[in-house]
Amino acid sequence: MNFGNKNIWITGAASGMGRALAVGLSAYNVQLIISDRDEAGLHETTLLLAGSAPQARILVLDMGKSADILDAVDQVLAEFKTIHALYQFAGISQRSLVIETPLENERRIMEINFFGVITLAKAILPSMIASGGGQMAVTSSIVGKFGFPYRSSYSASKHAIHGYFESLRAENSKYNIRVSILIPGRVQTNISKFALDKQGNEYGKMDPGQANGITSEKAAKQILIGLKRERKEIHVGGKELLMLQIRRFVPALYYKLATRIKPV
Repeated sequence: MNFGNKNIWITGAASGMGRALAVGLSAYNVQLIISDRDEAGLHETTLLLAGSAPQARILVLDMGKSADILDAVDQVLAEFKTIHALYQFAGISQRSLVIETPLENERRIMEINFFGVITLAKAILPSMIASGGGQMAVTSSIVGKFGFPYRSSYSASKHAIHGYFESLRAENSKYNIRVSILIPGRVQTNISKFALDKQGNEYGKMDPGQANGITSEKAAKQILIGLKRERKEIHVGGKELLMLQIRRFVPALYYKLATRIKPV
């Protein structure tokens, strides 16, 4: 992937990995469209951008509202004609046991993490094909590869991302559509702070494991390398990524560890 002279849309760009990636890409000759529901955070992001990117287009967007997503796509395509790359980071997590999680929380998580993400991708896809191709990146998680305590619905939404976008990739590779699935482990972002507890309220704090994870800036550097190389899966994090290999090659050990690891 050559980022130069590209129109690149990043969701979840008000903080965390989305912001850090926007900052990293701003060193290239790119036109950024940055989205999030946090307008103040988006303006803070623009202050960190380099080169011409401080003129980044801000677009406030709630990924839980499909109609708003479709309106945003119409607006962006009318203004920029072509989106060369779409990188999606917006999402919501949870901190609650299966038995205590109400269905409305689970539906909300799926609406944002899955339906919102595919709504945006599906709406952009025809224009990408018409312009000769493009790159999509969607954010999963290491728990998109295996289940984990206190993350049931979040994990399910990320499993769904894998199935959907691997299918999208296979169907559209002939149109030069390249898809990367990001698989972060522990990264210092706000995702645990805004996660839903069993009452549907914000969890309000960063998990100890996450607090000891890599910075969003380091994560963005790993992601940029993966996007440049158009890797189909981009693993992001530190030693916790070893769990991916344990789950794949020593599943019996994973099953044992999953019941013992403190979930929060």
